[in-house]
Amino acid sequence: MQRREFIRQTAAGAAMLSVPAVTAMAVPAPKTTKMGIVVHSYASRWQSKTESGTYPSLRNALDLLDHCHKLGAGGIQTIVDDSWTSEFSRQVRDRAQTLNLYVEGSVAMPKTPQDTADFARRIGRAREAGVTVVRTVCSNGRRYESYHSDEAFQAFKKNSVALMQAVEPILKKQGVRLAIENHKDWRADELASVMKQLASEWVGVTIDFGNNFALLDDPMNLVQSLAPYVLSTHVKDMAMDEYADGFRLSEVPMGEGVLDLPAMVALCKKYNPAVTFSLEMITRDPLLIPCLTTDYWQTFPTLPATNLAETLRTVRQHPQPKGLPTVSQLTPDERLAAEDQNIRQCLAYSREKLGMV
Repeated sequence: MQRREFIRQTAAGAAMLSVPAVTAMAVPAPKTTKMGIVVHSYASRWQSKTESGTYPSLRNALDLLDHCHKLGAGGIQTIVDDSWTSEFSRQVRDRAQTLNLYVEGSVAMPKTPQDTADFARRIGRAREAGVTVVRTVCSNGRRYESYHSDEAFQAFKKNSVALMQAVEPILKKQGVRLAIENHKDWRADELASVMKQLASEWVGVTIDFGNNFALLDDPMNLVQSLAPYVLSTHVKDMAMDEYADGFRLSEVPMGEGVLDLPAMVALCKKYNPAVTFSLEMITRDPLLIPCLTTDYWQTFPTLPATNLAETLRTVRQHPQPKGLPTVSQLTPDERLAAEDQNIRQCLAYSREKLGMV
């Protein structure tokens, strides 16, 4: 399938849901351009054990829908797991329709191509909730921490492609598309190559705007490479500073980082006018990117040194006078407050600077 055809079919959205078994459950996507919220933005508040009258725990997708509606967000991307029953899926579908919010799912991939039953059940629950796009990751760990040789990473790539091929019939049957995230595992050219290899209308990508700094990928090159396959997004802004073994990387409120968010959003819209934009503002301590260590480079045998130079130049050209934000010193209540403030600030930016109203 050519890129042009992939995007034409993607932009058609719910029109693809023409399979009789699917049509009965299909829910038209809300006509909204508002920024949605990824559940991981609420890393502290999601199913929190902290007793808080101001920031009560978000127990499930229904709580998340209600909360995001109050914030004026456009929808949610939330975890779909084995706790979801058919009845709960219907409740999510009905609540989302009532609130005029979109719902995207987030599911775990099977461990092997032969073990797809759990995945199929979760995709079915997502479909019953009116979900037409589910995000997933191929690796739960960061590439430079999980793989310590090129051979190990090549085995990961081979297995990932086999898993995508194994689940494609499930996706087609259910009328649900799968969006593979660049989760600090795939560089842009690698994931784009996999999409070309698959050439599937049922498998595309979730573009995370900030993750690939960790892999020395230029963020605009990332979007340019993956936008032809974009089905969903994780929108965020990033800031960095140096440390002895490389640099530290942190999500920051939109507008305070180094990303050209208007250009990245526009490029995604160009290729998929129906794509949703979902905020993933994770309030946490900075991540360490040890790009000056030998072990970091074990899975990058042919990556030019210019990528390292360009990334470090970006770090040095955007100093952080106040330092990167940290939360480990905060009390649980203070973390909840910081998380809430960051999300609200990002939503305000999306309305004022990105036209997501």
